[in-house]
Amino acid sequence: MAQDQIIKLAILAVGGQGGGVLTNWIVDLAEQNGWVAQSTAVAGVAQRTGATIYYVEMAPQQEKRPIFSLAPSVGDVDILIAAELMEVGRAIQRGFVSPNRTCLIGSSHRLHAVSEKINPGDGRAEDQVIFDAAHKSAQSVLLHNYDRLAIQNGSYISASLFGALAASEALPFTPTQFEAILELSGRAAARSIAAFKAALKAEPLTAPELSEQTSTAAKAQGPQKLMAQWDALQQRIAQLPNECQDMALAGLKKSIEFQDVAYGEHYLTTLERFARKVPAKHPDILTELAKHLANAMAYDDLIRVADLKTRRQRLTRIESEVQLQSADGLKLTEYFHPRAEEICGLMPPKLGRWFEDSPKRFAWLDRRVNKGRRIRSNGFWGFSTLYLLGGLKWWRKHTLRDQIERDHCAAWLAEIERHLADHPDLALELIKCRRLIKGYSDTHHRSLSKFARIFEHLPLVANLPDAADWVRRWRDAALMDENGDALDGAIKTVEIALKGPPDA
Repeated sequence: MAQDQIIKLAILAVGGQGGGVLTNWIVDLAEQNGWVAQSTAVAGVAQRTGATIYYVEMAPQQEKRPIFSLAPSVGDVDILIAAELMEVGRAIQRGFVSPNRTCLIGSSHRLHAVSEKINPGDGRAEDQVIFDAAHKSAQSVLLHNYDRLAIQNGSYISASLFGALAASEALPFTPTQFEAILELSGRAAARSIAAFKAALKAEPLTAPELSEQTSTAAKAQGPQKLMAQWDALQQRIAQLPNECQDMALAGLKKSIEFQDVAYGEHYLTTLERFARKVPAKHPDILTELAKHLANAMAYDDLIRVADLKTRRQRLTRIESEVQLQSADGLKLTEYFHPRAEEICGLMPPKLGRWFEDSPKRFAWLDRRVNKGRRIRSNGFWGFSTLYLLGGLKWWRKHTLRDQIERDHCAAWLAEIERHLADHPDLALELIKCRRLIKGYSDTHHRSLSKFARIFEHLPLVANLPDAADWVRRWRDAALMDENGDALDGAIKTVEIALKGPPDA
């Protein structure tokens, strides 16, 4: 049989995306319409370090059955289907997509890879790069958010990708023949057909979709006294420079939601104090401060984590993501690994310091609490425990952790204020350094240590004309790895440049 009589189709999908189901549908489609087909699958290393490659070859029925290949070859794929945008990019990198023959079908939604998530900064890959590469590398391109189409119709992405394949007209079969295969797919056939038809009519995207801004914030409501205080705070925001008002309002909401109205007033008072000192030529300083000050004041502790895990909005989101049906039972397991530091942080300052000041007492406490714990938050006792812990906002201001965070924030602001008049560019970079601090437990400890290293070595560069550039480079280096090895190297570079290399 001539090679051009064989249609070669590859599917890249990760676990849970129905790649095997889609492959079976394609094979059934070919065989029920007088073609012969063969499918194989090569599993990836793990769910997010390598997709499973499903491979189908098909040809018209002839006297002799053709011998099909077991795996796709570089430059020898007619149709490539990728169930996620980065898999589109990986398919292009592997050479499966050719500009003279390949029809490329892919979903534009994202499942972030482990390599993107472990980056302490923003490790996300650029969607636009993949879109550009797809249109340069393939003969024809169909990119759309097929995952969203499937969810909207109560089905899975395999059904909407099947519809995209029909829409591409890359196979010699009609949409009716495609749909006939879905009608035989069991009790979920109606939903699969709905997703199929939605994808069949979907217009291909030529550029990434803008992020959907879904605000769930309701209009503020409460007792008349608190509402009067809220209105007064909003009026104070209106007196700030126009450039920072939106960010200041968001920061005010976050600080109030974290603690109470008085806490939000403290946030706004701090912002107003800096507004009087920020040079008029640098309005971006106040905007950045409004953002990072709110994040600094709304720090992650066990109380906040428990509060977030028991909110109705979170449960609604999980139910939507797993497509929960009324007859299904949802089981949630929350993983906690508190250290002795977190437990001491919940204590009154004197008691917490009493434990921390004694290595023996601290080790005794750590042996009893530093263990991984799994809490079933769908059960009464598990949910009640987290709900009660999350309701301890009133106690937070009496804890050691709150005292530590207030002192740390005050020292950070004092350092910014010290450089604000003479070196506003440096002050801005010091504000942005706050993004290094995130998470709780071990994550918070590691990020805080990198933040501390930058401020510890700040005197090295503070009087240099390019001090702001050096702080920016240190911050970027700190975001490159988990332990701060790149940051240590960047600091060492400055030390050698200023002091000279050590004597041999």
